[in-house]
Amino acid sequence: MRVGFIGLGIMGGPAARNIMRKGFPLVVHDIREEAARPLIEAGAEWGSDPADVLSRVDVVVTMVFGPKEVEQVARGENGLFSAPCEDKTWIDLTTSSPSLMRTLGQEFIAQGGHPIDAPVTGAVDGAIRGDMLMFVGGDDTAVERVRGVIEAMGEIRRVGKHGNAYVAKLVNNMLWKVHAAAIAEAMVAAKVAGLEPEVWWNAMKGGAADSYVMHHDVPAVFAGHYDPSFPIALCLKDLNLIAELMRETGVRNDLIAAAHARFREAGERYGSGAGDMTVCKLLEDDSGVELRVPGDWVASWDVSHPDD
Repeated sequence: MRVGFIGLGIMGGPAARNIMRKGFPLVVHDIREEAARPLIEAGAEWGSDPADVLSRVDVVVTMVFGPKEVEQVARGENGLFSAPCEDKTWIDLTTSSPSLMRTLGQEFIAQGGHPIDAPVTGAVDGAIRGDMLMFVGGDDTAVERVRGVIEAMGEIRRVGKHGNAYVAKLVNNMLWKVHAAAIAEAMVAAKVAGLEPEVWWNAMKGGAADSYVMHHDVPAVFAGHYDPSFPIALCLKDLNLIAELMRETGVRNDLIAAAHARFREAGERYGSGAGDMTVCKLLEDDSGVELRVPGDWVASWDVSHPDD
């Protein structure tokens, strides 16, 4: 089975490499050709555009910034849909609009293809290790056909029909962003009231306040880099998609709207390239405290694959 991979960014590059580790011949493409160089040096082939990639593979994986970019990959000049799609499988890992992606999926089906949505949750360390959690939607037969490709990148969490995984990813990120903003308030309040950050952190873990954010993201605050591997620009893109979903569903969204406002404020103050946990730095600076904790806090981008 030959595999194509389009979008070799912070998460996509490591995910593509993990597909190669499992022995799948790989054709790669990115708008920045230099992003593909390490994979080409490792044995991947270069595809000149999305159509060229799809024409040379059985399965194509896409992981780009957002809806506009994935639509361009699919429908744009020399996009996927301009190549023969008959019996090809398209696995999209992008955090995107459920309504748009269901439409694109139907267009791919109409051309004889098999769409699968598999947006991921976690961070770059999961992409490097190959243990990302992947929300997977699509036809059972199509998913089973390419299970080996998906599992090369991470763990499958089936959520039903095509399109459902985009919904799962957005509501997942709702909880993530609300908790990140709430942790910022709790941690700074604890510090101002006399409870030191590391003591607070160790006391919170394992109790009702625990979460992935508590374990994975708080150390980025202690280290003082606030995790630039997931910048505010991505947070705001996801939060805009969440706001769109909430408008479509008509569900009250007071909490996520407040978190959205806090992330916008962090972006305005520190720039769109600042790490997502600058939502905490915002409150540190406003309160005149600092949450640095000495220690060997391993950055998420400094981990390695178990086989390295």
